[in-house]
Amino acid sequence: MLNIFTLANGRLVQEEIDSLEELSQFQPIWVDLESPTLEEKRWVKQYYGLSIPEDVTDEDIEESARFYEEDNGDLHVRSDFLIADADDPRHVRVAFILNQHNAELKSRGVLFSIHDEDVPVFRLLRMRARRAPGLIEDAKEVLLKLFDADAEYSADTLEGVYDELEKAGTLVLKGNVSDETAGEVLGLIARQEDLNGRIRRNAMDTRRAVSFMMRSRMLNAEQFEEARQILRDIESLDSHTAFLFDKINFLMDATVGFININQNKIIKIFSVASVALLPPTLIASIYGMNFKFMPELDWSMGYPYALGLMAASALVPMLYFRRRGWLK
Repeated sequence: MLNIFTLANGRLVQEEIDSLEELSQFQPIWVDLESPTLEEKRWVKQYYGLSIPEDVTDEDIEESARFYEEDNGDLHVRSDFLIADADDPRHVRVAFILNQHNAELKSRGVLFSIHDEDVPVFRLLRMRARRAPGLIEDAKEVLLKLFDADAEYSADTLEGVYDELEKAGTLVLKGNVSDETAGEVLGLIARQEDLNGRIRRNAMDTRRAVSFMMRSRMLNAEQFEEARQILRDIESLDSHTAFLFDKINFLMDATVGFININQNKIIKIFSVASVALLPPTLIASIYGMNFKFMPELDWSMGYPYALGLMAASALVPMLYFRRRGWLK
């Protein structure tokens, strides 16, 4: 899918392109390619003179090749954007190419973005740019606003992690946690821990990208200050993620502790039962020894007496355990 974005009355306007001829009708500041076809890549190369390599969004690209500037002044930035899907949280690699001096467009540059699937941050920026005139002025502003929206998206996702961990804390701290509840809580905690780690990685990646833009001296004074504010916002997320890691560890330890308590209760039952049955076992062993004459033949009350003695010997330890509170 090939979309271009132009500025109209200070607002970002989206146009979906279906043919090469349509490209000549617009002067975009942002060209977005989502899972581009070979034909769409050919259109971009033919009209803009930009060749998109096949491995532009590969995950195994070297770290040193993720941020660089070409001799012609084009900036290449490859950054990961978070998709906080409840069932499948993941990162999407997005390749940005900032063409700052394109004679064909006769504009202040154009930003190309290539990715394999739709990114929530992109939708957030499109919605804001349509509603807020003057939010974006050029291609560099688009890239900055994307990273700004990415930091805010991470913050919103962190709030969701807080809410989910609060639910887990309510289940754990109410006491009497069953094994089923403990299993549910552990699953919830594990999902939030994974999401929290992805947020931390996403913040680190965004910080690197914004720092590269600041070092490249491509930003004016106002944009440079905006980039510094984005970095401050990202730094504020670090303390939250660190706190959530501590909270996750606490809830994990508490849940495992309740699991151990439940297991100890089971072991205690077997321990009490084995101790209570030791006297009856001893009596049965003595009574079952080989006598010269079978006792029950000489005494008709032999069996009832032995059984009663065994029951009494088991009852006495149980009463003692109950008095000590070991049967609760």
